[in-house]
Amino acid sequence: MNSTYQNILNKTEFQPSKDWLQIKTIDMHTGGEPLRVIVDGFPELKGNSVLDYRRYCKDNYDYLRTSLMFEPRGHADMYGCILVPPNDDEGDFGILFLHNEGYSTMCGHAIIAISTLAIEMKWIDVKEGDNIIKIDAPCGRITSYANVKNGKVIGIRFHCVPSFVVGLDRIVEIEGLGTVTYDLAYGGAFYAYVDMAKNNFDFDLNPDSYRQLIQTGMDIKHAVMEKDKEILHPFENDLSFLYGTIFIDNHKQPSGIDSRNVCIFAEGEVDRCPTGSGVSGRMAIHKARKEIDFGETMSIESITDSVFIGSVVSEEDYGPFKAVIPQVEGTAYITGMQTFVIDPKDPMKNGFILR
Repeated sequence: MNSTYQNILNKTEFQPSKDWLQIKTIDMHTGGEPLRVIVDGFPELKGNSVLDYRRYCKDNYDYLRTSLMFEPRGHADMYGCILVPPNDDEGDFGILFLHNEGYSTMCGHAIIAISTLAIEMKWIDVKEGDNIIKIDAPCGRITSYANVKNGKVIGIRFHCVPSFVVGLDRIVEIEGLGTVTYDLAYGGAFYAYVDMAKNNFDFDLNPDSYRQLIQTGMDIKHAVMEKDKEILHPFENDLSFLYGTIFIDNHKQPSGIDSRNVCIFAEGEVDRCPTGSGVSGRMAIHKARKEIDFGETMSIESITDSVFIGSVVSEEDYGPFKAVIPQVEGTAYITGMQTFVIDPKDPMKNGFILR
């Protein structure tokens, strides 16, 4: 064996220079949707609440969001999170969500993944059966239930924040699309929900329609943002923005699943999973339409055929709205452990995106 190849076998650890930033992550996916969990190396965030930490990160370290989410370390559809202190002593931890556009207010797939990781890493005292984890997201406290059997996670379900309908069967005129009918609802984030049966689109909700879904979803998002002045959270201005468009096919699917949806969010990201916050908003819509009741469930699949189970736990008044507390169930998996380095001399250290 020659000396060069012997060196390759023996010298497998790279030692970065002292002026390079090192950030460690654990990478996961929920229903195919990625989650890059930042566990070490990110600068300390200052504040007294999750929303404070979110603002501080946005104002001071946004270049690290792009470094970790964009190419060459990530891609246009990458998603990540930072763990922070909870809002009070009743919470277990707080969480910030990162993506290609910025910082979302709620992310169900991230809640499912981070709850799984909390068990795997034994961040909490793990017991058989349900393990309750209280997670403070920018939209409020999420209660997660990690079901453990023989020491392993077999499923996660979470109760979202109060979710409500702003309006049903609203219309917006869009050049090239004509009249589009949508529902506006909130499930930790605001979405325009577009029923395929009520609109004449020349595409379906399968991977072959990927590009059309992105373009049409963004066209609808921008048109609704411009027209609809009721994208207002009743208590927190930081939550008052439209996050995305969700296309829905409510017909029974060939797989036996109740419904299918595809979410186009942030700056044209396509959710690989059924979208936890989107399913939460859907539960409010279906309850308002009397299409689901307490004790009933709805199975919803994504563009990758991954499935979440949605249901309605309770109802409550939330500002001017009659809101529901939705439950969303799913599973997540660990895909790898990374140590990313940022060379200050690298001209592409802050990342870029090509589609």
